[in-house]
Amino acid sequence: MALDQLKGFLLRLQDDEALKQSVLAASTADDVAKIAGGLGYSFSGDELLRFSGNRVGRVTVSKQETPGEYN
Repeated sequence: MALDQLKGFLLRLQDDEALKQSVLAASTADDVAKIAGGLGYSFSGDELLRFSGNRVGRVTVSKQETPGEYN
């Protein structure tokens, strides 16, 4: 289940500083999902965005608004 995969990734993220820096440098939710995929976690960028506002352990998912983004 993707939600379990996402939660597992977020728990790993809270204790891995290098992973945290990679995620913070990612441009999109899809980029974060690709980073997670490389570590064996399976969820989409869309699933990550829908999880925005939720907290797992010490990690809170929040959507970042990018300047110049068109709606």
